[in-house]
Amino acid sequence: MLPIPERVRTLAAVASVARLSVDGAPCPARGGVDERGRPVLLVRPGEALHGLREDAVVSVDLTVMRLLGQVEHPRGLVEVQGWAQAVPAGEARAAAVAVAASSADEGLFDALERYGRRDAPRLLRLDVGQVIYLTGQESGVLDADDYLDASPDPLTETAERALAHVNEAHRIQLAAGVARQLGEPAAEVWLWELDRCGATVRVDGTLVRFPWPAPARSALCLETALRGLLCAC
Repeated sequence: MLPIPERVRTLAAVASVARLSVDGAPCPARGGVDERGRPVLLVRPGEALHGLREDAVVSVDLTVMRLLGQVEHPRGLVEVQGWAQAVPAGEARAAAVAVAASSADEGLFDALERYGRRDAPRLLRLDVGQVIYLTGQESGVLDADDYLDASPDPLTETAERALAHVNEAHRIQLAAGVARQLGEPAAEVWLWELDRCGATVRVDGTLVRFPWPAPARSALCLETALRGLLCAC
């Protein structure tokens, strides 16, 4: 299994902003996650954060879903708590791109073109205080340094692409390989998570982990390890 900080950063990297609260009160949530795992928010005039009280406690819920067939299932929840800060002018465009990846909004153009004007939408990001995570059967709290110092799994893009392909086109082979590994048949099998350390398979509603003999160091190594699971004998 990936180390917890790396796993949480990996989830955050592919998550969507689901909920925003300021001092415990819900607010409109539009945002994404930047390259350091910090939530980035688009805030319109009149909303609670637009005036930017730097002592306001902000909480952003990031959710990750997994589509299995036609049904979405919750894969993880990451709650980032901290304080809102204005994105510096030189980093505003990158912040807007991070927001657009999850929430395309015409207000982003306005925020960039009229950056700094009091009546324009604002781009804010969280100064992270702590991170609460819930994924599978694991839950806990990370402090800011552990979260920000970690990096997402570098093979995430390859892993997500391969996972989607297996679930779409090779579930029969996956079920056969898993059955051989477990020594018993399984009625419903889906690939749930895939990373450099192994694969997690949803077997009849239960998550089963299959670690690789050694962590994959490249996309080719990951694909080879996955083929080994599909062809297990």
